Amino acid sequence: MNTANKLTVFRIILIPIFVFVFLSPFSYHNVIALFVFVLAGFTDFLDGFIARKYNMKTKVGTVLDPLADKLMLMALIVSLRIKDLIPIWVLVVIVSKEILMILFGLLLYKKDFIIPSNIIGKLSTTLFYIAIGLLILNVKWSIFLLYSAILLSIIAFISYFIAYKKISKTKKDL
Repeated sequence: MNTANKLTVFRIILIPIFVFVFLSPFSYHNVIALFVFVLAGFTDFLDGFIARKYNMKTKVGTVLDPLADKLMLMALIVSLRIKDLIPIWVLVVIVSKEILMILFGLLLYKKDFIIPSNIIGKLSTTLFYIAIGLLILNVKWSIFLLYSAILLSIIAFISYFIAYKKISKTKKDL
């Protein structure tokens, strides 16, 4: 397992740590949870940078990295809902979309068919991270950033579906 993939696995390990800390009654739990969250975001950036710069892109990494993003996002959304910081519909929409994308990704992976992330998906993830970081700090207007991230996420979902259609048509033509 290369360095980039190890960072992705580390990010997955940070997920239950974030949830435990964020939902705990400890003093300064929001600050510690934010630190864990920022650390996870930094490792997300770092693993991608390392994979590209040192040509460490692997099939496992291509699947594991977005899976880590989706698991982290779902854990964050569930945690925010438990603390009543977001409305229930946000939880339903995001978790449903992410589960669909994971299942669709697994199906495509079994067929040796991978759709790489695109700029819309990356922007959506970045906006989610910013909005969630601000929600953790109880910044009131951050919910509007979250709504924008949801809209962008839905657009990304549609763009991945369109990319799948184009690639599958091309593969059938070969």
